[in-house]
Amino acid sequence: MSQPTPHLLLVDDEGALRTVTAARLRERGFEVVEAETGEKALELLEQFAFDILVTDLRLPGVDGRQVVNASVGRYPAIVAIVITGYGNFKDALDAGKQGVADFVTKPFQFDELMHVLHKALEQRRLATENAYLRSQLEERYQFGGILGRSQPMRALFQLLETVARSSSTILITGETGTGKEVVARAIHHNSDRRAHKFVALNCSAIPETLLEAELFGHVRGAFTGAVGSREGRFEQAHKGTLFLDEVGTMSVGLQMKLLRVLQERNFERVGDNQTVKVDVRVIAATNSSLSRMVADGAFREDLYYRLNVIPLELPPLRDRRDDIPVLAKHFLGRFAPGAEVKISQSAMRALMAYSWPGNVRQLENALERAVALGAGRREIDSADLPPELHPRASALPSAFVELPDEGINLSRYLASIERDLIHRALERCVGNRNKAAALLQIKRTTLVEKLKRIGPIQ
Repeated sequence: MSQPTPHLLLVDDEGALRTVTAARLRERGFEVVEAETGEKALELLEQFAFDILVTDLRLPGVDGRQVVNASVGRYPAIVAIVITGYGNFKDALDAGKQGVADFVTKPFQFDELMHVLHKALEQRRLATENAYLRSQLEERYQFGGILGRSQPMRALFQLLETVARSSSTILITGETGTGKEVVARAIHHNSDRRAHKFVALNCSAIPETLLEAELFGHVRGAFTGAVGSREGRFEQAHKGTLFLDEVGTMSVGLQMKLLRVLQERNFERVGDNQTVKVDVRVIAATNSSLSRMVADGAFREDLYYRLNVIPLELPPLRDRRDDIPVLAKHFLGRFAPGAEVKISQSAMRALMAYSWPGNVRQLENALERAVALGAGRREIDSADLPPELHPRASALPSAFVELPDEGINLSRYLASIERDLIHRALERCVGNRNKAAALLQIKRTTLVEKLKRIGPIQ
């Protein structure tokens, strides 16, 4: 995409220098308007939003400082360059505090001016891109797994700022409900491809017999029911982004065809022999361990490395609990707009204590339910939350148990305590036996043996 011609206002009372400089700037692709006085510059600034201002600091009447103040005050994004005479560095530095990007000293070489201009324009471009990305991440995408102030999310935002500018293939991993598609959309909308389509396909939702045609399209008569030709998702995403969710569910045969497209950037529709060329950025996602699938022979190793150019791992909600209040406030604003619904401390404690196996999506559903049950009340209480968030009455007997006259079965009593602790450890660790064993301060093999002995935990 070609960049628009920069419009530059050149202000200098030295006519010969101004004319020569303007002519050379036009040769370099700038659209230049000249002003011989500060007063004329102010008139022009009222009429047009210039991209760049290059002004002499010393001007009769309205001087360069006033021109800079007027231009920056009216157009905060304007790039202001000051030309100053030798020995006037203090004046130039003072002007720099008023929004000047840089300055050059008379007499100057034209190449020096071009260097300053290019550097200032590049700084403005980067600042604009970063501001746009931040606004997208904080506003348009402030839902799902991409809203947060925790350290894991700040690290993710920094990585997104970098990868959004490239066209490299990305593999997003994370548990169900962490917001993989939300992140993929954020990357697309902050990339150079944002003017083109973002096309999403959940590979696990399409029957294997139809997935190839869904990806690559088909021609009429290619198979039973193909009554006409149809574009596939790759063609639909030409020059844009294709998001392949649950890519690990693809068959090995289809994995080979996907690998070829990623390598050659072309393919044939099902039932056709004509080659279709595409320019598509692929972002794949999975909640499975593709590296483990590679080791098991269920996923092609070459495709794994082709997809895993830039890996992004989304943290589960239980690993960023300090984001829960931020997310909760956001969701309440969505489900009860204008009502200023708040969450009681008891309800917030329940939200913070829960392990959230369904991650942000589960939190969203829980708060939607709470708002509905709240029936217009201004405060969400713990009673409004789903049953799984309510702390269960502890099955652990008191340490000081009254010993009955008939006695007690000590082995059975201790076994019930053990069973309850194991149950709670597995529940907190979402079934991860390694973490549960560490929580109980025992070896994983010991935990496995105990589970075999006591039977399945319901």
